[in-house]
Amino acid sequence: MKYAEEGVQYHIGLKQGDAGRYVILPGDPKRCEKIAAFLDGAKLVADCREYVTYTGSLNGEKVSVCSTGIGGPSAAIALEELVKVGADTFIRVGTCGGIDTDVKSGDLVVATGSVRAEGTSREYAPIEFPAVADLGVTNALVQAAQGCGYTFHAGVVQCKDSFYGQHSPERMPVSGELLEKWEAWKRLGVKASEMESAALFVAASALGVKCGTVLLTVANQEREKQGLENPVVHDTETAIKTAIEAIKLLIRSA
Repeated sequence: MKYAEEGVQYHIGLKQGDAGRYVILPGDPKRCEKIAAFLDGAKLVADCREYVTYTGSLNGEKVSVCSTGIGGPSAAIALEELVKVGADTFIRVGTCGGIDTDVKSGDLVVATGSVRAEGTSREYAPIEFPAVADLGVTNALVQAAQGCGYTFHAGVVQCKDSFYGQHSPERMPVSGELLEKWEAWKRLGVKASEMESAALFVAASALGVKCGTVLLTVANQEREKQGLENPVVHDTETAIKTAIEAIKLLIRSA
């Protein structure tokens, strides 16, 4: 698809009619085909940079899957451009690292809000404005996870810009600040750490659209530190199925 084509969004390569109202947002482009398999009649409609998009349907309603890449800047670009082509309800499906020791490998986390420890959201709203998930989308995710019988946790997640700032804080020049903040997130009961939700939630608020998040817990470094069971889990199917069922609920209630 040519960027110069009239009406085509510069980064995601979509135009009006290419995407549905409802969009699932994985980070990894390679995850799009797997998610699209849960849709009826899904077809690849664009493949530009980190943005791979499939569109199909659920319960007769057009639904899309669009990858966002890693981090807030690219996620916010996807959201902005998807809104321009008609989307208004989004579910991020991704992975996270547990912070609360009750959050185990393989568990799901439904984010009710996010710590804004990243930079993208600051270009949408003052830091005093909270990054909060849409209540309707969040309730649908909780209901879907319950209906599927999955173990899940609903609560605040931490969103950062540096993966290695989380996993190797001691070697960073600002190690003191990183470690102090991490202790604060633990004491505040933050469930997990990831890299996109704060930007998506704040951008969605600014644009007047709806966004929620469901995450697979890959592992929990706090459980590792305490010598607790902590296998590494990569299969995102439970998070994907939760998002699919949540969208079906949202379609039925629309």
